[in-house]
Amino acid sequence: MSHIPETQSHKIINLISGIKGDAVALTAGVLAVFSFAPFDIFPLSFLALFLLFISWSGITPGRAFRRGFLFGTGMFGVGVYWVHISIHEFGNTGFIPAVLLTFLLVMYMACYPALLGYVFARFCKQASGLSPVFFLASGWALIEWMRAWIMTGFPWLNLGYAQLNSWLAGYAPVIGVYGVGFIIAMTGALLAGLLWGNKKQNITSLILLVTIWLGGFVLNMQSWSTPDGEPIKVAMLQGNIGQEMKWRPEKRQATFSLYEKLTLENLDQDLIIWPETAIPALYHQVADQFLERIRQVAQKTNTDLLIGIPYMDQGTQKYYNSMVALGETTDFYHKRHLVPFGEFIPFKSVIGSVLDILQIPMSDFSSGEQEKPILTIANNKAGISICYEDAFGEEVIDALPEASLLVNVSNDAWFGDSLAPHQHLQIARMRALETGRPMLRATNTGISAIIDERGNITSTSPQFKLHVLKSIVQPMQGETPYVKWGNWFIIILSLALLGLIRLREK
Repeated sequence: MSHIPETQSHKIINLISGIKGDAVALTAGVLAVFSFAPFDIFPLSFLALFLLFISWSGITPGRAFRRGFLFGTGMFGVGVYWVHISIHEFGNTGFIPAVLLTFLLVMYMACYPALLGYVFARFCKQASGLSPVFFLASGWALIEWMRAWIMTGFPWLNLGYAQLNSWLAGYAPVIGVYGVGFIIAMTGALLAGLLWGNKKQNITSLILLVTIWLGGFVLNMQSWSTPDGEPIKVAMLQGNIGQEMKWRPEKRQATFSLYEKLTLENLDQDLIIWPETAIPALYHQVADQFLERIRQVAQKTNTDLLIGIPYMDQGTQKYYNSMVALGETTDFYHKRHLVPFGEFIPFKSVIGSVLDILQIPMSDFSSGEQEKPILTIANNKAGISICYEDAFGEEVIDALPEASLLVNVSNDAWFGDSLAPHQHLQIARMRALETGRPMLRATNTGISAIIDERGNITSTSPQFKLHVLKSIVQPMQGETPYVKWGNWFIIILSLALLGLIRLREK
């Protein structure tokens, strides 16, 4: 596949030659974005990789790197443009510095598909049969996984998320989102191979394609978890307080009054959840009066509260982005995976002074140290994640199999009316599907949602409106293969396949 046979159609050669092939790669990256929420045109993820892999055929490693970079520029440039909103509109940073920093992020992200293109053209030149297919599938899974941990990770727009409404979603509880990405890349590579394979190779490719999709269909019918105890009544409070208003001192009392009022109006529920940093004050500043008053009233109706609030350890003077569970006892979860350049500055001793020149406002949170992100609420153990922690499946499963439900609180108001809240909700759906647990997602301005154990949305809140989302949720128990293996199965498989291909082609 990496070289087009001399007898191949001149139309294919013409399509990928010179700047036309560059344009194909860039266009493929843009198309990939429309396979994600809110568009959800999932076949475009196959088409995008099909076009990218065609553009990599029969070219030099340098040109393959360039086309991979163009693909990444199109995909991330369109898909995560919203990063500049938080930097510019809510970070009090000029428009040009905000665009510059977003541009640098996009360029960094584009390096991953560029690297895969280079390696493919450099080491898979003479590959034949299905070797290129497995090379590209394994390589794609690995570059998406690498994006999730290098420099603390930014695992946004992993292609597996785009398949939540297709049969391939059945693979998610088995091999996770990176495994689904492996299957998508294999599908794209098999389709590309049909253009220049011989009759025997094409029959093999078609059989493999049918097998992949039938496998997803069968797995979609499998239930990996079972009900655990009685259903619970849940209310999630969406205060809809604009990010530009949230921390103003003159608005503080109004925020307190709003959440207290909404809570008192919903004491017929078993659990009430407030979103990330719902209260614009440190816990110790409001614990004895405001929160204690609400907790005592809620206890009379056996209603537990789960509240997002900043916390300061008065002994160490460290700050945490936290959740506090108020029931018969009080317990905390401190966010473990912080947002780089948003909640902490990586390599602060080296680059902190550079960022000071740009005058970008930074928080200085510390990372929590809990081994398991679990809080007990409404007589159930809940796996807790704050904001984009739910983008890391390997960290969410730290709470499993003990947790019978998942809770994510977030504040997507940072990104305005953009693609980000829709993409983030899609990520939360994948975590529910991978773990076989319902996900309760409470946000400040939307999209709050109740997601069942199969990743289906059962109810949502409207964006940018004050809303209380109420539902009856069934806790679940059980252990999916992904909960047992995490990402290691697909990572080890991918590395093993690459090693075997390399040995075979020597």
